[in-house]
Amino acid sequence: MRLTTPNLQLNTQGKLRHFLTLEGLKHHHLTEILDVANTFIDSETKQISKVPNLHGKAIMNLFFEPSTRTLTTFEIAEKRLSADVVNLNIATSSTKKGETLLDTLWNLQAMMADVFVVRHSESGAAHFIAKHVAPHVHVINAGDGQHAHPTQAMLDMFTIRKHKGDIFDLKVAIIGDIQHSRVVRSQIQALSILEAREIRVIGPRTLMPSHPEALGVHVYENIEEGLDGVDVIINVRLQNERMKSALLPSEKEFFNLYGLTKERLNYAKPDAIVMHPGPVNRGVEIDSEVADGEQSVILEQVTYGIAVRMAVMSIIIDNAKQLQETNLAASCLEESK
Repeated sequence: MRLTTPNLQLNTQGKLRHFLTLEGLKHHHLTEILDVANTFIDSETKQISKVPNLHGKAIMNLFFEPSTRTLTTFEIAEKRLSADVVNLNIATSSTKKGETLLDTLWNLQAMMADVFVVRHSESGAAHFIAKHVAPHVHVINAGDGQHAHPTQAMLDMFTIRKHKGDIFDLKVAIIGDIQHSRVVRSQIQALSILEAREIRVIGPRTLMPSHPEALGVHVYENIEEGLDGVDVIINVRLQNERMKSALLPSEKEFFNLYGLTKERLNYAKPDAIVMHPGPVNRGVEIDSEVADGEQSVILEQVTYGIAVRMAVMSIIIDNAKQLQETNLAASCLEESK
């Protein structure tokens, strides 16, 4: 699904202006996010630093779709960067009264917003907004339809790198609803860019895209075969709200066939880590014994999500400042001739 052109999210220097998708980005774009995120975490206490990077900047969280974890971590990240934060109450916003999305956007932009963090049920919504904002405004995609969830994928990559040192040469298995998950799409893109040795997707054919092999993954319908010898296991939830018809007999049947249990975990490498972007449905995608077990890093993902989202926002604002300084210097040089 190609909803955004890579150049839209890059400025004239080839650096991030928006963060809409991982599609079209290069290895250095992703590693920069991971490296900067690491600077926000105290190596001894594991606490997230509070820094003045976005002091004086106004960030508006435009969540047109319900969210708890993503909205909360973005808000914490913004406040850790010393930004001024506004959460738009969609239930009472003007879009509910008939105002178009663009009219709402332009009114918010007139309130001196610097960054829009957008979550929307329609694929391409963040891309649409990015095409219509003023040059000084930046858009970060916090999840759009079935299209993309780039910051979630990046916090997953950060978690993997923290535990495995490098993503290169790792075997990663993703279990669950591959067809309807925007997280999975972004995870596969990130793992591909960062040159994971092998990406496996595990699940029933009814929850697979039409041609999953085109994504550069290996498809397994048998979970034990799919987990054999992997370094990383990522569970994703069933996207029931995006299924147009019953694609599974029942959640119980799904757990019997694809639920991650202690017995099935044993097929992976002994030091394999277990991840889940949340919310975790115990007894559906994963057994509590595994979710709370020694190999689980699910709660660490949440903490690392704050640092990664801080990194994305810091990089984008810093890139804008560098571009402005470059343009100013060029203008001064031209005038002096």
